[in-house]
Amino acid sequence: MVTTEQLAESKAIQQHTGRTFHVATRFLPERVRHPTYVLYAFFRMADDIVDDPDPGPIEDQRAELERLREAALGNRATDEPVLSAFDKMRRRHDISDREIEVFIEAMEADVEPEGYDTYEDLEDYLRGSAVAVAYMMLDVMNPDGKVAARSHARALGEAFQLTNFLRDVREDITEYGRIYLPRTTLAQYGVSEDEIDGLHPTEGFSAAMRTEIRRTEERYREGVAGIGLLPKDCQFPVLLSAVLYAEYHRLIRERDFDVLSSPPSLDSRDYLRLVAQTWWHWRRERDPEAVFYKVSPIPESADERSMDAPESPSQPVRETVRRPIRRAADFVQSQWPVSGSWP
Repeated sequence: MVTTEQLAESKAIQQHTGRTFHVATRFLPERVRHPTYVLYAFFRMADDIVDDPDPGPIEDQRAELERLREAALGNRATDEPVLSAFDKMRRRHDISDREIEVFIEAMEADVEPEGYDTYEDLEDYLRGSAVAVAYMMLDVMNPDGKVAARSHARALGEAFQLTNFLRDVREDITEYGRIYLPRTTLAQYGVSEDEIDGLHPTEGFSAAMRTEIRRTEERYREGVAGIGLLPKDCQFPVLLSAVLYAEYHRLIRERDFDVLSSPPSLDSRDYLRLVAQTWWHWRRERDPEAVFYKVSPIPESADERSMDAPESPSQPVRETVRRPIRRAADFVQSQWPVSGSWP
């Protein structure tokens, strides 16, 4: 059984490094919330090895990832709280060794990044860095229709990771020397990797970003369509995760797809607004897809409205709607007061 100390350390790691995911995690039922803290902390430990600003020799990074793999699989004794908790958690929820393996393999690919020629190449990386994570979460939630839910979980996991890539182009190139935009997309619009490395936003770069955002939003549509297959007490938190990650698309469009000059970010009031709006609509409808398309900037279909126009953070609403949302916001703020470290 996971100890209080192990859980506290895992939660602290998520709260400190994964703000967007942590907001949604807070709404999960305890039986899922606690394992989620442990999962995230394990993922972050692996990320930190390859994202260290002063990583040291490549062979040392690979050796550390191998140590992590063996401990996570229960093949190596460890007294580290997160790794010990992860081993217990994976056994309890029958998480496949294969998912742990492909996740670590994806982290190894980041040790010596070579970029991705095509989207299909990037999909291979996503299988470990995002889909494995989604499948582990699915094992923890353990819905009755797990087989049917897998393809949707895959799509939503990919969507979240792709949004991270689109949001973090500047950080990935300046701090880690990585580009996660497919070379074929860049070449289609005449964008060189040197231009990205030099942080020079161009019309071609904006066009490439627009193409990849559209592709990512197709993954959201596929992913959100499966939220209703999850246990009822897990549906709102997963829906909220989708709403929060999708909000970056609005921010990216607002700046005409220029994520090279500065990265888009959500502040505490953005989180509060989105939690309140999602919660209010959820109380009325209990339909994950309907609520997602009402709150998020992603249209239900690619043809529904211009994909290039920035979305308003708050669409005009009647006062009869605005008042209940304010009440929802008051409730959320009473639980997690807005501050620099919210929630």
